[in-house]
Amino acid sequence: MHRRQKPSAPEHKRDLAAHGGALSMSHNDTRSFFNFSQLVLSAGHLKSPPVLKHSKITYFEVEILDVQSKKQICIVDKVSVFFQHAGDVPGSHGASPQWYPSRVGLQLERNGPYLKDSINIQSLAVSSIITLYFTDLGQQVGWTTFFLTEYTGPLLIYLLFYLRLSTIYDQVESMKNFRHPVVHLACFCHCLHYIRHLLETLFVHKFSGGHTPLKNMIKGCAFYWGFTSWIAYYINHPRYTPPSGNHFINVALAHQNHSGSKACFPSPTYNPFTWLFLLVSCPNYTYEVHDFLLLICKE
Repeated sequence: MHRRQKPSAPEHKRDLAAHGGALSMSHNDTRSFFNFSQLVLSAGHLKSPPVLKHSKITYFEVEILDVQSKKQICIVDKVSVFFQHAGDVPGSHGASPQWYPSRVGLQLERNGPYLKDSINIQSLAVSSIITLYFTDLGQQVGWTTFFLTEYTGPLLIYLLFYLRLSTIYDQVESMKNFRHPVVHLACFCHCLHYIRHLLETLFVHKFSGGHTPLKNMIKGCAFYWGFTSWIAYYINHPRYTPPSGNHFINVALAHQNHSGSKACFPSPTYNPFTWLFLLVSCPNYTYEVHDFLLLICKE
């Protein structure tokens, strides 16, 4: 019978060390996996990385021609669909320094309407090349400037006539003649009217269109300033006398009798100023013409 040999002391220590090391490694691996699991659970659900979408941007080439000669002014390439306003196409106002966006008029056809600034470039595209016709709209002014200039002029002009400057009226005659209270009332009403317009322009009105041609402002100022000068000259004249007949005619027209659905014109009364109803239906204009001619004759 073979006798089982006992391992020697060194070999026995090596076997114990090997088994102990294996047990130690197995224990450490368990702790590491447990810690990693806790980390994953505390981080929540794992999310897949977002898929990157490759966006394709479309560009257009805009050719700008002169509306009269059809000559090419410039070509603007790589105009993005995200560029919103046709009136501000880059390069449409860069060929000449006096052109600016509000002065540029762009048309899709030579005889077509002007494109609005809010139109989208993509809505004009039939192909990758867009042809626009350029028109110089002339010098432009803002609507706020337009109305402020138009209303400030009559306010200041009327006050100049109200002060009876020596350059307008004879100074000696102005000092002699007494001003009728109607003259002061007319000045107050006139100034109040235009001050209200100026305040509304600054704080009330909002204008959709940003600009208007300068020639329109010149026309408006010529109308307002001219008629204000004409009216103020006669009302503030030293020889001015307030109209009387026109007042009685307006009172008679305001209190006219109504019979059923038909309106009856006023009839002449004991007041001599109403006797013109025998000749015309509304003699208030007749009195205005009469007062105007009378004032001219005094000159």
